[in-house]
Amino acid sequence: MEELPLARAFTLIEPGPVTLVATRGDRGDNAMTISWTMVLDFSPRLAICTGPWNHSWAALRDRRDCVVAIPTVDMIDTVIGIGTCSGAETDKFAAFPLLRERARHVGAPLIRDCLANIECRVTDIVERHGIVVLEGLAAWINRTRAERRTLHAVGDGTFVADGERIDRREAMRTKLPEGV
Repeated sequence: MEELPLARAFTLIEPGPVTLVATRGDRGDNAMTISWTMVLDFSPRLAICTGPWNHSWAALRDRRDCVVAIPTVDMIDTVIGIGTCSGAETDKFAAFPLLRERARHVGAPLIRDCLANIECRVTDIVERHGIVVLEGLAAWINRTRAERRTLHAVGDGTFVADGERIDRREAMRTKLPEGV
């Protein structure tokens, strides 16, 4: 084994897919790229990690809702572009052009370009750690998307795309929630 600098340990366990988080604030709709997401259990509860340095923070804190959208690998340049500019200076829906769709339960828009969208209500904010806890209210999937692979940020400017799916549902059946 070769020692890895401890400061790079997070690159070994960087979590789930890169997401676009849509919000609606005082200045309109915004989207931000978030690579730090996590599911909290088998319920529709999840969390994202962000903070006051992001323009969308105020909308999350004040409006208490958002849409977590899951882009596919063919959207990598859009994902990076959204993540490297601020909604304070850029209308990201115009600059990248993202297709909006009205959400059913929240003020923020669904992002139709993405593979999936989850409408969420903010249930808790752990400011000390920049953790925003979300409860899913509705989930949407775009079954017409030809590209279905999602992106995973390693944390060092590189990404991994989903690969081959390996089916072990029968072997895990006793541990899966009903209906999955």
